[in-house]
Amino acid sequence: MILGLVCLAVSVSAQPARRRAQQKPKSNADNVTIRQQIAFPVAQEMPSDVVWRRDIYRELNLTDDANAGLYYPVEPIGSQMNLFTYLFKLIMSGRVRAYEYRLDGNETFTDSAVIKPLQFLDNYHIYYERNGRQVRIDNSDIPSREVKGYYLKESDYYDQGTSTFHRQVIALCPIMYREDDFGDLGTGAETKYPLFWVRYSDIAPYLSKQIIMTSDINNAATMSIDDYFTTNQYKGKIYKTTNMLGRTLAEYCKTDSAMTKEQRKIEKEISDFEKNIFGDQAKKDSLDSIANAQKDVKGVKKTRRNRRSGGSSSTVRRSNRRASGGSTGGSARVTVRRERH
Repeated sequence: MILGLVCLAVSVSAQPARRRAQQKPKSNADNVTIRQQIAFPVAQEMPSDVVWRRDIYRELNLTDDANAGLYYPVEPIGSQMNLFTYLFKLIMSGRVRAYEYRLDGNETFTDSAVIKPLQFLDNYHIYYERNGRQVRIDNSDIPSREVKGYYLKESDYYDQGTSTFHRQVIALCPIMYREDDFGDLGTGAETKYPLFWVRYSDIAPYLSKQIIMTSDINNAATMSIDDYFTTNQYKGKIYKTTNMLGRTLAEYCKTDSAMTKEQRKIEKEISDFEKNIFGDQAKKDSLDSIANAQKDVKGVKKTRRNRRSGGSSSTVRRSNRRASGGSTGGSARVTVRRERH
């Protein structure tokens, strides 16, 4: 009996411990991210029960003027640094987790896909100094100059709860361009290396604190990187959509003209859906109602004009009697007869 009570007490005391262990964040990176989201709230994540959603993948070229703010400066100047340098420091410090880029190009945010920082440095020959557990990397050794593009996944969706249409960034993947043994040495051709995926929700609290310049003419025009992505200031061509066959555009668009045509088609499909919800259709309805009202007003004015100009014999006789009773050169007076009730 006593032994049974002891076992029961042990099992009861173990249950809260297991419950606390389940509620505990999986890693220090999760805990840091939660604190950052509380300190720097960003846009709400996409609801899971949306009725319409379209996932597309874009390739951002950092030489485009719209994306240049993400590239410069290639080396930090004080607190100012480009996007890759900032991501690199976050990953190496353990505050953000990076996930491997698979051969099919799809992102997988699982524990098994998390990249190891030191292995990543060795794979891409990034120089670092190690002193025990401390790893030191000089800013000049961070390959931010070679990262000239990004893959970006975004979701366009309609939130029926708020009756609003949104475009939200889901993930980012920096692309490094390097001339090495796998490229054509001496020809200037570079090999493209997609490095890793990061979830935008993980980095958004940090990006809200990092400022970039947005104009060459007005250097005082700045915004946070999070505002830059949230307001969709970036510019990139579509290279893939989420589809049932898992194909990229290059797999079924064999020519450049076919690729451009397909990209425009996808952009138009998304734009048409947004407009048909509450955009052009509502505008068209309001314009139609205004046009119909104007037609009614014109019809009333035309009817009145016809009556005054002799549209019926009774109107002509009435006008003649009124004209004969007044002055010869004056116009006919219009009187209103009030009926007694």
